[in-house]
Amino acid sequence: MLGCAGQIDRHGHVFIDVDLDQIRPGMSKGDVQTVLGSPDTTSAISGDAYYYISSTMKTVAFLKPKEIDREVVAVYFDGGERVRDVSRYGIKDGVVVDYYKGETPARGKDLSFVEQLFGNLSNRQLFKDQTSGGSAAGIPGI
Repeated sequence: MLGCAGQIDRHGHVFIDVDLDQIRPGMSKGDVQTVLGSPDTTSAISGDAYYYISSTMKTVAFLKPKEIDREVVAVYFDGGERVRDVSRYGIKDGVVVDYYKGETPARGKDLSFVEQLFGNLSNRQLFKDQTSGGSAAGIPGI
């Protein structure tokens, strides 16, 4: 019965309210990194920001892990690289974004092995004369 309870895994930053309370407007980027550590990701779009991300996943037996909790702390900086604002976001504030799926999407159609094999054969001109004389003498084995 306990095997069905699931396994809980935590990834990313462990947020401690005492540390988060130390981040105040006017602090430098270096001071923020001293208190919270290196950010998980940064942004330079519409102002500079540090993002600290924590997620909690639950895995039951052989099923795919499910994210049950997420917390993002965003530290926004002004033009002078000083803290302008600190925001906290939870799983209810947004959609789940897969940052890494283990594969790179490719443009085009996914072909099966058989489609690839016959496609390559039809693209080759196996019996085309490789010489200008028009005979099959240039093709090995003929």
